[in-house]
Amino acid sequence: MASKAGARTGAKRGGGSSARSGASLGLAPWLGIAVIAILIDQVTKLTILKTFQYGEFRPLTSFFNLVLVYNKGAAFNFLAAAGGWQRWFFTLLGIVAATVIVVLLKRHNGQKMFCLSLSLILGGALGNVIDRVVYGHVIDFLDFHVGGWHWPAFNVADSAICVGAVLLVIDELRRVRRGK
Repeated sequence: MASKAGARTGAKRGGGSSARSGASLGLAPWLGIAVIAILIDQVTKLTILKTFQYGEFRPLTSFFNLVLVYNKGAAFNFLAAAGGWQRWFFTLLGIVAATVIVVLLKRHNGQKMFCLSLSLILGGALGNVIDRVVYGHVIDFLDFHVGGWHWPAFNVADSAICVGAVLLVIDELRRVRRGK
């Protein structure tokens, strides 16, 4: 029997199917999920751009606002004031990450949870890459707060990346638990 860790590194057992999850699904469904994430991200960003002025916010609940802000850096505005080089650095980083993810999706396309998580991360990364290339910054608009404390504003692409990362951790924990 092929080891579960071997399934991650490309080892396969008979019939060309993944040792971990059965039959291979091919690359198309996973890229489709990434494209859906990109489309939802870009449509929501365009909607906010068309209906808000920069810095404008609209409270929707006691803990959530819509707001239009720009992020020239990475998470939590990391390197936002770095002078411009960060735009291309984070763009290149997103493209490299996307390339690695596509390779992993090809190798492990039968591992549903693993590929779903990577697809969401891929869609989110490329959604933010599009912003950096087109606008020179990432468009953020989701603003959650409790009392006087606000989380940094984020967007659908960031949400897809976070959900994908959580699913990736869950998938790994499940894999480890099955290995015991």
